[in-house]
Amino acid sequence: MAKEKVIFYCQSCGAESSKWMGQCPACKEWNTFVEEVVSAKKGVRSGVKNANQAKQAKVTKLRDIETADNARISTQIAELDRVLGGGIVPGSMTLVGGDPGIGKSTLLLQVCRNLANSGKKILYVSGEESLQQIKIRAERIGEFEDTLLLLCETNLDLIGEIVKRELPQIVVIDSIQTMYNESVSSAPGSVSQVRESTASLLQMAKGYGIAFFIIGHVTKEGVVAGPRVLEHMVDTVLYFEGDRHAAYRILRGVKNRFGSTNEIGVFEMRSFGLEEVKNPSEFMLGGKPEGASGSVVACSMEGSRPILLEVQALVCRTNFGMPRRTAAGTDFNRVNLLMAVIEKRLGLSMGNCDAYVNIAGGIRMNEPAIDLGIVLALTSSYKNRPIEEKTICFGEVGLSGEVRAVNMAEQRVLEAKKLGFTTCILPEVSKSALPEIDGIRFIGVKSVKDAVHFAV
Repeated sequence: MAKEKVIFYCQSCGAESSKWMGQCPACKEWNTFVEEVVSAKKGVRSGVKNANQAKQAKVTKLRDIETADNARISTQIAELDRVLGGGIVPGSMTLVGGDPGIGKSTLLLQVCRNLANSGKKILYVSGEESLQQIKIRAERIGEFEDTLLLLCETNLDLIGEIVKRELPQIVVIDSIQTMYNESVSSAPGSVSQVRESTASLLQMAKGYGIAFFIIGHVTKEGVVAGPRVLEHMVDTVLYFEGDRHAAYRILRGVKNRFGSTNEIGVFEMRSFGLEEVKNPSEFMLGGKPEGASGSVVACSMEGSRPILLEVQALVCRTNFGMPRRTAAGTDFNRVNLLMAVIEKRLGLSMGNCDAYVNIAGGIRMNEPAIDLGIVLALTSSYKNRPIEEKTICFGEVGLSGEVRAVNMAEQRVLEAKKLGFTTCILPEVSKSALPEIDGIRFIGVKSVKDAVHFAV
């Protein structure tokens, strides 16, 4: 019989240890080691095994490998295709993570509907919902063709047999934490089960050329539950962001072997499912107040897409000895840095003021190009002077108070013009490289002092 032994795994990074430790020596996280029982199986000698495998394996020259231009499968959802890099690659594995109730299962069921209606054979495997529950959700989305197959099972051996028998083109696993492999003695959802289950699915995906979508639960920190090795095994990692009680959803690519990781997709939750937002800038600027101080429109780039967003700031005298700082939607430390630049380079006394910075709409942006927008919003609120309507700004702010150039300035300006903005405050270096654009006035600034002089 196989001898069993106890091994401790780190739930954050997957590191192994023969004994329990308070802090993981690999990722430095505390109290992440869990106990699991593994069986040590006896195998053939490594020399004989490697010799037998070498006889079956063969090498291929790079120039002999042919690639098809039309290999990708369109999901018929433009926002999702953009994040995936142009569509679904056969034989790939995509991990979709997000908070509970954010819309992961709904989005993938909509993808299954579009692909099934276009003649593709789809297998939807659920380990959390019954067939009746999936049917209720599917009726809310729309009509489905008969090429969509449903399966409620958590045993990976049975799922593998059905995949070999049916040979679908797309397989959706909902979710990976509910699947279990009989060869692993630990409980479903544990580090060993998640890792071995993903490895089994990955072998099926590469062996049969089937595209797999697996849904992963997230921890309270917002990362996919289980070891980080799970993200290294798959080809694409997508995260669903946003407040579950709000209407918007943002799909962000964290890892993509077949495309860029800077693209995002914006969706709106409706009664019939998720609807893609064609113009996120107009969606984010809805409800912007007129004539209010501390509000300015900035432009951020997400991949190849410019997004206009409203930066709000509220500066008021503190009632306590320690001023309070709050940042929602942007980096807290970056806001503190910019406030120090304002106090040093502009001579404004903000050390005894509370400051609150918010990116309206709930979206989170960390691009340095919104630095100038944060500075202007803070200064506008401090002086209680509104910034002129139809004014947009972008630029990175350095510690010396200089406004530095940002990339893709022309795309930002064209997006602003499309939404009716008439004035653009931008770095002087970026202005000199831009062509003349009718209908919008450029104000090039070299420092935050120049920007505040023109805007506030």
